[in-house]
Amino acid sequence: MVSKSNAKFIKSLQLKKYRKQEQCFLVEGAKSVLEVLNSDYELKQLIATEQFINGHTSLLSHQLEIIETSAKQLASLGTLKTNDAAIAVVNMKPQREIRLQPDEWAIALDDINDPGNLGTILRIADWYGIDTVLASAQTADFYNPKVIAASKGSFCRVNIYYADLPEFLSKSQLCIYGAAMEGGDVHNSSFEKGGILVMGNEANGISADVLRCLTKKITIPRYGKAESLNVAMATAIICDNIRRSQ
Repeated sequence: MVSKSNAKFIKSLQLKKYRKQEQCFLVEGAKSVLEVLNSDYELKQLIATEQFINGHTSLLSHQLEIIETSAKQLASLGTLKTNDAAIAVVNMKPQREIRLQPDEWAIALDDINDPGNLGTILRIADWYGIDTVLASAQTADFYNPKVIAASKGSFCRVNIYYADLPEFLSKSQLCIYGAAMEGGDVHNSSFEKGGILVMGNEANGISADVLRCLTKKITIPRYGKAESLNVAMATAIICDNIRRSQ
């Protein structure tokens, strides 16, 4: 079972302040933990049920600290209402410098606040073969447990780089496309072999400083009466049109 001091440490990682201090984050649930066990992330600790441990012994390193516990205690330690599998304490990766190739696509997020939206966008990027996401400093924390859960394991394959977006984009040689209401119809737009797709804040869209960096504005035409599209849904639609055009 997990000691009181270790339980306090694990719970503290639900907060950004302590994740940053410890340079660790939580991964919860069978699917996400299996994804991270099969990735190049370094695990610090695995807290799991007997069934999970016995079912995945081939993935468990002898150097990894493994603590057996109950599903009830797992639920009390993490953010999921039910968890009958595992929680992993994982070391963060150092932020690497991003160098985009001329034929590469990336997604840039201008103040995406909702962790669920960020996690879903990571999953969408992974689906469409985009492994680089640029994010403003005000975008939700990549290591937030809600982001990790919503990404459904895609956090293992998509790299995120927090930066001053206007500064980064102004120096890029790639075409920069931005989702904006006054943009051209995405269905009739042509796209380069590589580029950067900018998605704006859920309430305010793309900021003025980032708008000035765009090569082309694009929009998803509305045929019905819905007021707006969720930013993650809009990202998926545009990514699909980008890939279809190529």
